[in-house]
Amino acid sequence: MVLVFLFLGCAVPAIFAQGFFGGLVWSFKGSVLVIPEDNGLEGDPMPILGSLGVSAAHPFGERLFLEASLDFYTTHYGFPDGAKWPYPYAEENRSTRVVGSILGFQALYRREISSSMWFRVYGGLSADLRLCLIAGGLEGADRDDASAETSRTASYFWGQGRWIFPVAGAGMDFAASQKFLLGFDLRAWFPLYKVWSGEDLPAIEGWRFAAGLRFTLR
Repeated sequence: MVLVFLFLGCAVPAIFAQGFFGGLVWSFKGSVLVIPEDNGLEGDPMPILGSLGVSAAHPFGERLFLEASLDFYTTHYGFPDGAKWPYPYAEENRSTRVVGSILGFQALYRREISSSMWFRVYGGLSADLRLCLIAGGLEGADRDDASAETSRTASYFWGQGRWIFPVAGAGMDFAASQKFLLGFDLRAWFPLYKVWSGEDLPAIEGWRFAAGLRFTLR
């Protein structure tokens, strides 16, 4: 992880000095995002969501890249009285709609396996920028309760650095044509905030995982 931070610190000034936009490699992603939880009967089943994303990578030679990525997802949460953190809820029990934008910056290493196949591995830091909205379709007392829960949910997600997530991933790309590559990704985000927040959380709380397809322009 230290090597990742050193690479990012050295690379950011360099990419602008070299002309950032000229050498960008663009990729588009569709993923299945899993947000596991272990709240027993308090929460609904863990969210398994569709996610769309885009990334741009600046090369440093043939194998090293600095990549910026942005992934979008949306799901529902609730924060009932007496709870210590928000619980994922199914739509019928909704209080808060969370629209997440995961912004990541990572060092990427890509190695050629054959003339039409590449392996890549990457790691860095990401920020889950969660917009918390009162869920639609609620009226009267239900909406008032949802408003209070939404306020608590936003305060929780944005407090104590709970939006900071180191990320690591790996994948492979295959030459689909002379103009683009088709590949797959496996990614994991780590709840770093649990190191300092002092909360008694379930072990799986805060983690998230994704598997998906990646379309890269050559």
